[in-house]
Amino acid sequence: MTKSNKTMIQWLKWPLYFQISFVVILIILVFGTIISFVEPTEFPSTFDGIWWALVTVSTVGFGDYSPETIGGRIIAMIMIMIGASMVSAYFATISAAAIRKQHAYVEGDLTFKGSNHVILIGWNEKVKEMIDSLHSVKPYKQIVLIDETLKSGPLIENVYFVKGDPTDERVLAKANITYADAAIITADQNKNEHDADMNSILVLLTLKGVNPSLYCVIEVLTEKQTNNANRAGADEIIKTYKLTSHFIMSSYLAKNGLSQVYSELNPAKGNLFQIIPVKREDVGKTFRTISHELLENESILIGIKKGEETKLNPPLTYTIENEDSLIVFSH
Repeated sequence: MTKSNKTMIQWLKWPLYFQISFVVILIILVFGTIISFVEPTEFPSTFDGIWWALVTVSTVGFGDYSPETIGGRIIAMIMIMIGASMVSAYFATISAAAIRKQHAYVEGDLTFKGSNHVILIGWNEKVKEMIDSLHSVKPYKQIVLIDETLKSGPLIENVYFVKGDPTDERVLAKANITYADAAIITADQNKNEHDADMNSILVLLTLKGVNPSLYCVIEVLTEKQTNNANRAGADEIIKTYKLTSHFIMSSYLAKNGLSQVYSELNPAKGNLFQIIPVKREDVGKTFRTISHELLENESILIGIKKGEETKLNPPLTYTIENEDSLIVFSH
């Protein structure tokens, strides 16, 4: 009894379409074998019987084989009543499973199986622009969008939607955070600045708690939360309040359509800022020398970064040191 119960439990654990497939194949094999014994003249071999059972159950019915005796026809009637209903149930189950999976994909209920992907937290206009930019630079880069406000995910190529709270580890598991390349946390536009920053930092803490090596970029709206973002382990902090104010003031002072120039800095335009470690053979060279060498490769050297210190357009006589990194504008 115990063994029988165990077998039944194992059987019920199979997906429904596997169960139906197994039963349909069994019906075809059994009735095909029986008919070859009942009518050996009409069905010379077991394979002929199985072939007849397959085309009959599938309702194709080529007519190349058919039972002639009453016993054979009774067997055929039983097989049709059992087999045809099972085949119909099989295709109905397959169709229902496909529809359920499609709905789960659109509604963000499926688990992402890829790796080396970028996770975007939140859905807003900034995220749309980031997706466009990333697709322009790395068209095959997979993106996982996590958001709990959308009813269904945006149908964008290489963008996988996961619905839920990004501070929930189960949601992060669906986004396959363990194998992600980076995460970008955008501020929630439905909250005030303080609450949005607190929520972003909480998301950052959760991300770093699950995957400490994950490269995390966070958008911060207020100055006083910058230190908290640093303590939470942010690899890069985007201070929106500073970037926006500096851009607006620069546009005002220039008064010559500076915003159009800034728009060309979008990676989607093919232009990129890069921070490149100094090569060993370049240590001791001047800023002027390195600038000329990079120009040969159609790159423009605009500054030097040393730790947390950044020097834009330093003197041409500045000597490159081992700890320096080069800030380069390239395409």
